[in-house]
Amino acid sequence: MVEPEAEKKKKGTSYKTRWSLLVGALIAILIAVALAYALKSPNLSHFAPADKSCHCAQEKDKYSGVVEDCCCDYETVNQLNEQVLHPSLQELVKTPFFRYFKVKLWCDCPFWPDDGMCRLRDCSVCECPETEFPESFKKPFIRGLSSDDLACQEGKPEAAVDRTLDSQAFRGWTETDNPWTHDDETDNAEMTYVNLQLNPERYTGYTGPSARRIWDAIYSENCPTYPSKQLCQEERILYKLISGLHSSISIHIAADYLLDEANNLWGQNLTLMYDRVLRYPDRVRNLYFTFLFVLRAVTKAAEYLEQAEYETGNPMEDLKTQSLMKQLLYNPQLQAACPLPFDEAKLWKGQRGPELKQKIQGQFRNISALMDCVGCEKCRLWGKLQVLGLGTALKILFSVNGEEHLSQTLQLQRNEVIALMNLLNRLSESVKLVHEMGPAAEKVVEGQNSSPTAFSRLLEKMQASIL
Repeated sequence: MVEPEAEKKKKGTSYKTRWSLLVGALIAILIAVALAYALKSPNLSHFAPADKSCHCAQEKDKYSGVVEDCCCDYETVNQLNEQVLHPSLQELVKTPFFRYFKVKLWCDCPFWPDDGMCRLRDCSVCECPETEFPESFKKPFIRGLSSDDLACQEGKPEAAVDRTLDSQAFRGWTETDNPWTHDDETDNAEMTYVNLQLNPERYTGYTGPSARRIWDAIYSENCPTYPSKQLCQEERILYKLISGLHSSISIHIAADYLLDEANNLWGQNLTLMYDRVLRYPDRVRNLYFTFLFVLRAVTKAAEYLEQAEYETGNPMEDLKTQSLMKQLLYNPQLQAACPLPFDEAKLWKGQRGPELKQKIQGQFRNISALMDCVGCEKCRLWGKLQVLGLGTALKILFSVNGEEHLSQTLQLQRNEVIALMNLLNRLSESVKLVHEMGPAAEKVVEGQNSSPTAFSRLLEKMQASIL
């Protein structure tokens, strides 16, 4: 028996109605779940490198009290950094002595073929006229670009970098290799000088698998897989130094970010700063720890650094550099509020001390070797500088062990001191940005999560996925 046409239409309408109600109910449920999740969890950056670190339990309290494994509290650190350290370091790193860094930028990666690709021109560095250098930095009779050869700069001074080879050390500086780092600092072959002021640490467009692989290798090779509570203090310190440096680099990328490539508009990316660092309390704490660790190395080497000769061939500038160093090293406010930022004397004790020190030293050398695998030239520059700075801090604190080895004397290369002070400045700036911009970044992220625009985008995605 054939059904009347009207009955067919009625049943079809009924099926469609029920199907619509079912789909609507599913959409409502999924939206409710998604909203509940969005309100509890901040947005994750899709281009942030994965931090495969030994995560500690994330606490929700603000940063107060003594910095873990250190001898100063957060409030004192912020105050000293704002009033003393940051202003002094900012002025110091602009002097001719600390402006130029010797680096080998063309090493092959010892672990895998270099496949790094950068989107932006800012990834690369460019040669500068030889005349910019202090005379004492130069190798006699070396060929260099003429002052008229500025084609690679394309009128952008930010891209200009000096690459004159160096063969003459400053008076009073020794040529010694650093046992904590991979590069041989006494080998001047293929070395070049880079003007750090013309190559700031910032966003370069270096993202994707090549960038992630660097940090994956650093953490997977050097972060123990067992729970962090089982780590001895020395192993925990190595991890915290790596994590603190990672946090500092991420903060500088977010603080000087290309917001609009078409209009070459640069500024702060607070969402990125939150996603990469601020939403993880352990990463912020490790940043403060690394800052105090490096500060302790500088204060421990105060007598050595005070007596060093900061000669560049410009007597006025050289006297200014030495004066700035003394003001920083013997600042009465710093000595009164935080005389011992970190106590290294309690480390390497017991029977396992020498063996553990050798193991951790080898791990850090591997990390320094990984800097040759960074596919972005400017990122490699700042990676090598800051890893050498950390290696110099480790050398100061742990290669000469005070009263236990009175016969040992500290010897630093010029390049090690340049890296050490520039690293301290980078960490100082990161701590300042976290302290000042942290609340603003949290408000920006909260506003994005609760805005109607975010809700509408979420609704559209849910509907598209179901349909």
